[in-house]
Amino acid sequence: MELKYSSHSSLKVNTPNVALLPWGATEAHNQHLPYGSDIIQSEVIAKTAAEAANSKGAKSIVLPVIPFGNNAQHLDQIAAIHLNTTTAYSILKDVSYSLLKQGIDRLIIVNSHGGNDFKPLVRDIQSELKVLIILADLHKMIPDVVGELFDTPGDHAGELETSMMMYLLNDDVDISKAGEGKRTKFKIKGLNQAGVWTPRPWKLSHPDLGSGNPENANIDKGKIYFEKLTEALSTVVLDLSIAVKGDLPYI
Repeated sequence: MELKYSSHSSLKVNTPNVALLPWGATEAHNQHLPYGSDIIQSEVIAKTAAEAANSKGAKSIVLPVIPFGNNAQHLDQIAAIHLNTTTAYSILKDVSYSLLKQGIDRLIIVNSHGGNDFKPLVRDIQSELKVLIILADLHKMIPDVVGELFDTPGDHAGELETSMMMYLLNDDVDISKAGEGKRTKFKIKGLNQAGVWTPRPWKLSHPDLGSGNPENANIDKGKIYFEKLTEALSTVVLDLSIAVKGDLPYI
């Protein structure tokens, strides 16, 4: 799939009522994927889904991608950029406020980075502004398709994400450099049980900087996953665009 970038929106809409905000991260993805993998995924999926929705009558527009995310545990990696939660809150609130001034009161965050946790931010901003914010965590969508397509999807540069990037930007994927994506479990055994969480010191927990083995990744899987994912997101865009006041949760 060829990616094209320009300074102009590829979406031709006169009066949008829904805005999509792609949000990624800048971090290492094992040894074989580009640093900007999350940025590429969120941007291309958002644009493709919006174009599909608009062709069916939606009125949506895609905003420029936010390239940085919460990477507090990745700062021992060269060029990993961490966005503090309070900074992310300010960005999201300012974007929402700006859109409201233009009559756009529906916003979809298209998130591709697992470290970004938007739910508390959305709750706070919606209590202050008359805006409906939808969070689309891309890799939590279509779990049935994920289960059918991937043996071991992984959660960072594994089979799923590698397949996606092979489809989107294959020339920038060098699978020969990929590590196995193994995780070193915490030595404190009680912290390894379900429901107990603390951030992983990423480089120590994942020596090759990946989480999940990408060895079974391929372009065909990436194409199917991309198409199913963009189809699911386009439904969100269309349904949100045609909603009227009083349609829960658009109140």
